[in-house]
Amino acid sequence: MDRIDQRILQELRRDGRIANTQLADRVGLSPSACLRRVQALEAAGVITGYRAVTDPAKLGAGFVAYLMVGLADHSKAAQERFERAASACREVVECHNITGTFEYLLRVEAADLAAYKRVHTDVVGAIEGVRQMSSYVVVGSPKDERG
Repeated sequence: MDRIDQRILQELRRDGRIANTQLADRVGLSPSACLRRVQALEAAGVITGYRAVTDPAKLGAGFVAYLMVGLADHSKAAQERFERAASACREVVECHNITGTFEYLLRVEAADLAAYKRVHTDVVGAIEGVRQMSSYVVVGSPKDERG
């Protein structure tokens, strides 16, 4: 991957719906060369898909929190059980297995504090093997480049 591929990726992260001709112009390639590079990045698995970036508040999920979760059992079976349960909860929009004091970092998007409390207590807190949880409420996101 060279600097042109990196520029292509940077532009696609900003706007995944950009027209190939406009993308080619921004990275200094002909449209056909640019398309070949994008297709090669897709074929190599560098680009794994395209998504719509949504506004949680406009979807009725304006309360966003990160929830750290620690498990009592660190076995593969316990982790798989937790991951299945977290994946089944529609308010959990991200689930990351992390290192440190906690095993998981969840991004939870809920309608309001009461809805978050339900997820925290009745869903995540009720998963077998959850030992501890710690919440971090998002009060603003001055930079968010998730695609």
